[in-house]
Amino acid sequence: MSILDWIVLLATTFLIVGYGIWKSRGATNIRGYLLADKEMKWWTIGLSIMATQASAITFLSTPGQAFDDGMRFVQFYFGVPIAMVIISMVAIPIYHRLNVYTAYEYLESRFDVKVRSFTAFLFLVSRGLAAGLTIYAPAIILSTILEWDIGMTFRGIGILVVFYTVLGGAKAVNYTQKQQMIVILIGMFLAGIWMVLKLPEDISFGSAVAVAGKMGKLNAITMGTEGGSFDLKDRYNLFSGLIGGTFLALAYFGTDQSQVQRYLGGKSLSESRIGLLFSGMIKVPMQFLILFIGVLMFMFFQFEKGPIFFKLSINEEMRVRE
Repeated sequence: MSILDWIVLLATTFLIVGYGIWKSRGATNIRGYLLADKEMKWWTIGLSIMATQASAITFLSTPGQAFDDGMRFVQFYFGVPIAMVIISMVAIPIYHRLNVYTAYEYLESRFDVKVRSFTAFLFLVSRGLAAGLTIYAPAIILSTILEWDIGMTFRGIGILVVFYTVLGGAKAVNYTQKQQMIVILIGMFLAGIWMVLKLPEDISFGSAVAVAGKMGKLNAITMGTEGGSFDLKDRYNLFSGLIGGTFLALAYFGTDQSQVQRYLGGKSLSESRIGLLFSGMIKVPMQFLILFIGVLMFMFFQFEKGPIFFKLSINEEMRVRE
């Protein structure tokens, strides 16, 4: 890594974490720690929800999905806006009216403490496993680039995350994730521009996109009806996205505490609703952009020597097309 790389890495890490902790100063009670004193604006809620759902795994693996299978994975998110509208109409008013601290507190009032404890336990186990994978993905990249021991890298990232989360509470998490989301989106956009600029001089952006389309990489909308009949084994199509994606998003954004906590801290019911709807509207275009980066990467490596992990898939793809 160059000096500039180190400056960007360290400045991004410590300034974002420091900013989140600084913004969370004064949180001296449980309301401030868990609900961010209910001071969050809609744009902070929206970006924080997006950053929570779109982890490092999303930005590291989703371009690879498009590289290998095209853009049809974007249909998986078509149900998200529908779910956001339903949650805004039904769940958020209930949470705000009951003034709960967690989604599972509602279950205790609706059923009993056993149901609340059991669902909270399931959340902690599932989120703990998910957090481990989320940290492990960037740890692989950093340990490879910096030639560090992956175990030490993994623990270092985990300690840093635990530090600002425990110290600053919900407000620190919301503010740091907002900044992280902005940095990530800018980085993805610049990566796309860089790959376009690095294409051969006689290959324009339009030509590259046209070739990608001919090779089946721009299959953003598929009906799952290959050969004239509906294929139940086709995982990503318009129907599975609208139906399955809606129910999955309802479960995740409506009941998972990692998401519910974001809009529970809204300054008002309207701020929470707008933040959630904003996240839902941006989610599909954002995933489209991330997948399109993968398509650009596929075209880029048609003209450049690719990493060893991509060579096999590129050669196989070319043989199939031939």
